[in-house]
Amino acid sequence: MSPPLNRINSDERLPAQADVVVIGGGVIGVSAAYHLARKGLSVALVEKGHVGGEQSSRNWGWCRQQGRAREEIPLAREALRLWEDMQNDAGVDAGFRRTGVLFLTKSKDELASWERWAAVAREMQVHSTVLTPAEVAERMPGNTDKWVGGLHTPSDGRAEPSMAVPALATAARKHGVTIHQGCAARGLETSGGKVSAVVTEKGAIKTQAVLLSGGAWSSLFCRRHGIELPIGLVNATACRTTPAPEITSGALGTDLYCIRRRLDGGFTLALRNRGTVELSPDLFRYARTFWPTYLHRKNGLKLSVGKSFFDQIVRGTGWSFDKPSPFETERVRDPAPDMSLVNAAMASLIKANPELKDIEIAEAWGGTIDCTPDTIPVISPVDALPGFFLATGFSGHGFGIGPAAGKLAADIVTNATPLVDPAAYSHKRMIDGRRLAPVSPF
Repeated sequence: MSPPLNRINSDERLPAQADVVVIGGGVIGVSAAYHLARKGLSVALVEKGHVGGEQSSRNWGWCRQQGRAREEIPLAREALRLWEDMQNDAGVDAGFRRTGVLFLTKSKDELASWERWAAVAREMQVHSTVLTPAEVAERMPGNTDKWVGGLHTPSDGRAEPSMAVPALATAARKHGVTIHQGCAARGLETSGGKVSAVVTEKGAIKTQAVLLSGGAWSSLFCRRHGIELPIGLVNATACRTTPAPEITSGALGTDLYCIRRRLDGGFTLALRNRGTVELSPDLFRYARTFWPTYLHRKNGLKLSVGKSFFDQIVRGTGWSFDKPSPFETERVRDPAPDMSLVNAAMASLIKANPELKDIEIAEAWGGTIDCTPDTIPVISPVDALPGFFLATGFSGHGFGIGPAAGKLAADIVTNATPLVDPAAYSHKRMIDGRRLAPVSPF
């Protein structure tokens, strides 16, 4: 079952041409379209399903700097500022609130790693506090677990995934972006070795710049054009609870469960670092590249072979642009939730917080996370095809850093001074033979 989502209307007429076409209506694509339009460009956003329909509405709703890899800290810091600016510009509530993020641990080694991270973050103007057991007990008086310490970042925030991307799309449309839902991009036309148009199921849009922010679908789209993009797909599960006492006003992460306070008075709840890896021909193709990441995270991962595995074998990557594409076969990825994870998360939450004993699971859902081998996104031009740009592979971090990632993508597309140094996000690192290893500290 998919989570609740505010819906927006589509623009009726597909433009014949646009300065930039954005493929994908998640938080990244919508934010990029917004910032491109703010630069005075004509922008068309095409989405095979509906805006915010996939992982952008299925994530935990955390907007955090805390625990980000060094490479992502500047982007995460800028994102919090832009969440506020874009929400205000939209005039529609995205649910964004700066209510802080708190991590708790029972491991002295983990606490020591948090202390090291906090020192690095402080140099980058992110101020987090390492907490003693007494300070944790003061913040969480009803919690019965024994913690060796915690990490708290009061400037971090949360937003409501069901509200956020439609709100940002409202802001984008305010600045002239046209939004076309139920309109799959089948592929790209080229002229003189450069992008010249996007072919959609409803017609072609002439353009000299295309930004692909297709999440779980990005690697498949790239393969159609002979472009390598190692992306692994991980199905994740989350749920929401019925209204509950406010044991935290923000987000809380522990060794087992993670929660985020919701505007409806409940919590979004999930187990930490759990998911199911979809085995696919693409993943086998990039298995060597992903091996270090798998070894790093294998304790929390299941492996599965599903219908999509055989679909990829039969389908291949050479579909014709004048016939329905794979992107029209599955408008919205809606994997079933793993209820064993939901039940384990709820049991752990209640055991540690007895005052929540009366809460229930209101709804559970699945989603698909697009992961790169080093868990850092690709926000970059594609050197092999001038005019083609990527903003994808956000590895579970996309919602929180989305507004800034979109701004950086817009800067790269327009060759403007970038919001932050884009070197860490290059597409080239994915294909130059470098051995990629996961860099996210926690």
